Amino acid sequence: MSYPVTYYCPHCETVVELQREGYLADKAVTPYPFEGWSYAEADDDFEDADGVHFVCGESGTLHDPEAAGCGRDFYLSFVKFENGVELDPRQPSETVELADDSRPRGPRGPTGPGGPSYF
Repeated sequence: MSYPVTYYCPHCETVVELQREGYLADKAVTPYPFEGWSYAEADDDFEDADGVHFVCGESGTLHDPEAAGCGRDFYLSFVKFENGVELDPRQPSETVELADDSRPRGPRGPTGPGGPSYF
C-alpha cells in the first residue's frame, strides 16, 4: 500500500509529495547526492533504488499548487545496508594509510656559522 509523503526542498522549502510504500525508510533529504547511492527519478520505479532525485517544482507533486518551486535538484536518500550494517554516507568510502616514518621530508633548515641548524 502506498502513502503520500511530503518533503521540503532544501533550497527554497517548497513542499513536494511522493506516493511511496511504507516500508522504505528515509535517511535524509539533501541538495546533493550521497556518494555510492543510486537515485531514480520521482516519476520512475524507485523501490529498488537507494533514493529519489527531484527537480523542485517539476518532480513529484507540489503540495501547494500555487508554489512554483526553484527548479534545482535535491535528493531523498533511503537507509542503505551492506552486509547487515547500516551505511553512513558521511563516512569516507576509502581508508588512507599514512606513512609510519615520523621524520620530516624536504629541505633541512638554514645553516648558520656553526654548521647546519636542525629544527
